[in-house]
Amino acid sequence: MVTAETHRAIEAVWRIESARVIAGLTRIVRDVGVAEDLAHDALLAALEQWPESGIPENPGAWLMSTAKHRAIDLFRRNSMADRKHEDLGRDYSARELSMPDLDSSLDDPIGDDLLRLIFIASHPVLPKESRLALTLRLLGGLTTDEIARAFVSSEPTIAQRIVRAKRTLSEKQIPFEIPRGVELNQRLASVLEVIYLIFNEGYTATAGDDWMRPALCEEALRLGRILAGLAPNEPEVHGLVALMEIQASRSRARTGPNGEPILLMNQNRAQWDQLLIQRGLAALEYARKLARGMGPYALQAEIAACHARAREPQQTDWNRIVALYGELADIMPSPIIELNRAVAVSMASGPQQALAIVESLMGDPRLSSYHLLPSARADFLKKLGRLEEARTEFERAASMTQNSRERELLLERARQCEM
Repeated sequence: MVTAETHRAIEAVWRIESARVIAGLTRIVRDVGVAEDLAHDALLAALEQWPESGIPENPGAWLMSTAKHRAIDLFRRNSMADRKHEDLGRDYSARELSMPDLDSSLDDPIGDDLLRLIFIASHPVLPKESRLALTLRLLGGLTTDEIARAFVSSEPTIAQRIVRAKRTLSEKQIPFEIPRGVELNQRLASVLEVIYLIFNEGYTATAGDDWMRPALCEEALRLGRILAGLAPNEPEVHGLVALMEIQASRSRARTGPNGEPILLMNQNRAQWDQLLIQRGLAALEYARKLARGMGPYALQAEIAACHARAREPQQTDWNRIVALYGELADIMPSPIIELNRAVAVSMASGPQQALAIVESLMGDPRLSSYHLLPSARADFLKKLGRLEEARTEFERAASMTQNSRERELLLERARQCEM
């Protein structure tokens, strides 16, 4: 009988080891869907056997070994099914010689396999939503239900995305390999985008009743750290890790006792995690050493570092942040970056200049449903004493967000404009 304690222990082992098992199996069977099925067979065996026998000393090796035997059985079944296409008099042992050497293959170093799995789960042939779901499933070990709850979606929708993603990878015959040269840079951008999207969804949830989903931040950080270890010479990998470490350092200070959001300038900075800040600054320094110029993630990490170094809000180097956003806009033009630059301009030079920037963005169709545009405009209007206009904009922003915590915050700011 599986006790609750044993089940939690097995679940923890699976969360840690599943990606390595799936990665090793994918190298052998060359199909990520089949590899995941084999790994889940091993998990079911663990759920059946470990309550009686106890959790093995090396549970990851046990799961891998069990999955390996399942793979051998699969190859043998397929081999037997194909016999009708072969000479029936051929000795079976001769055919066994053509089977993959699973023992030696699974004994190979696992690092490259994990890196290959990261690249295949984040392959740009898949839609963004499918890349997110598949990455969390294969590399995060999350269940379909957990992913659905994290992204405020239905479980069948997430399940369909995962099934379609695995089918697409199989049909397109996406090779289980680490890309090289130009393709590496193109694919790496997709991998980093997926990891950062996961982190952002955890840091500020798009929808639902929670302002943050810390588990998603932790998964993104874990994936980023794994990637940094597997691709130590890629500066943008370290830039992204630096950005996530520094951003995550504020997590405890970002919500009040009842889960209500606390904005950056109102946070108790004594609650910021100094260990995460130091780790982030170290990763940022390493990214600087690797690169001749700063990439977009490293530049965003530089901006986050400006906040992290300021013990009090008034000590923030806003002019430096404005300049960094300018550099970021040069290499990655975006209306959202320009909106963020406007916020920094407001702090460095006053709300009037910032308002002019925001109003130049009002007609941009890419921001037509972006609630932070009217929210920023409302903030600048409030600072300028134009309270009625500010109230209207805060209410408009509140009507556009799908996150209930954020909606409450924006409506409260609208009410403050009536005083």
